[in-house]
Amino acid sequence: MSEQHHEAHKHHEGHGTKYKYGMVIDLDKCTGCGACMVACMAENNISFRKDNSDKLLSNYWMRVYKISNGLPFPDTEICYIPRPCMHCEGHGHHHHTPCVSVCPAVATDYDQETGIVSQIYTRCFGCRYCMAACPYHVRVFNWWDPKWPEGMEKYLSPDVSVRMRGVVEKCSFCNHRLQRARNKAYAEERREIHEDEYQTACTQACPAGAITFGDLQNPEHEVHKLKDSPGAFRLLEKLGTNPKVYYVSSRAWVLKAADVYIGEEGKGVTHP
Repeated sequence: MSEQHHEAHKHHEGHGTKYKYGMVIDLDKCTGCGACMVACMAENNISFRKDNSDKLLSNYWMRVYKISNGLPFPDTEICYIPRPCMHCEGHGHHHHTPCVSVCPAVATDYDQETGIVSQIYTRCFGCRYCMAACPYHVRVFNWWDPKWPEGMEKYLSPDVSVRMRGVVEKCSFCNHRLQRARNKAYAEERREIHEDEYQTACTQACPAGAITFGDLQNPEHEVHKLKDSPGAFRLLEKLGTNPKVYYVSSRAWVLKAADVYIGEEGKGVTHP
């Protein structure tokens, strides 16, 4: 048995297995096509407005940002940054996720088994403390009841609840897909879930293969290797929120733009 396989076996064996689901996004591959955003909206029954051009009022769980190196032509470079929920682990990996810590209704929760930060909509009363606490601005508030064009409601996913007006919502790492994978594994008398059995909609929709999803702790999963690859970083690293979404880029100006300082800004030291 190889060392890698042995580690993976240890990871899965027995009850109480801890997973840490996360994502690695290769910014050098992302073309900014927006397929991840569309897939996310379709998969998670995200409503939209007739005019969705006002980005302060529109509802997206996955949003693609565009940044530039600021140089004039012909030295201009563009980078697109897809941004789902970071599913932060908190300071010191103690699960003190910023949004979870401030919610007075316990409507947002850190799953100790999977590392997924979930939102329980029936508990949320719309105080929006979580939105203020999130440094990545991934949470959105439902200002209106959801409406879809006539007939489109027939195509909504039956696995995802439709959110009402007055609650906060966000990316769930397609948590319902994890439950579906668990049910399949249970029916087949298995405990472990294979890497390809639980994938987010944005990961599968990306035509460039820029998004990789899996268990960050499992050495057999691709994300386990990619998160330690050269040029890997996390957004706002210095805040110590320990997000589970990693990015990879070979361009130095992208790393700097993502604010990847590690607390030694005074010395001009950046990561990596």
